[in-house]
Amino acid sequence: MNFIKSLVLGLTLSLASLAAFAAQINLNSANAAQLETLNGIGAAKAEAIVAYRTEHGGFKSVDELANVKGVGLKTVEKNRDQMTVATK
Repeated sequence: MNFIKSLVLGLTLSLASLAAFAAQINLNSANAAQLETLNGIGAAKAEAIVAYRTEHGGFKSVDELANVKGVGLKTVEKNRDQMTVATK
């Protein structure tokens, strides 16, 4: 019985990890509405992120998000696990 419980727990954790990865927002391709789903990012900041990305050719790291006016390191840290800068 313990084996089955361990197996179920392991599968549950694996699926949760996959869901978290799949739900990541790509800072280099997300539109403003998608960016607004991040904690502390409203419409104005989302538009500023899109403008920054357009002007600078995309983000090289999640940390670069703090360079956007109105977005600070605290916002980056709160959302770090929800963001990526993956290229397609």
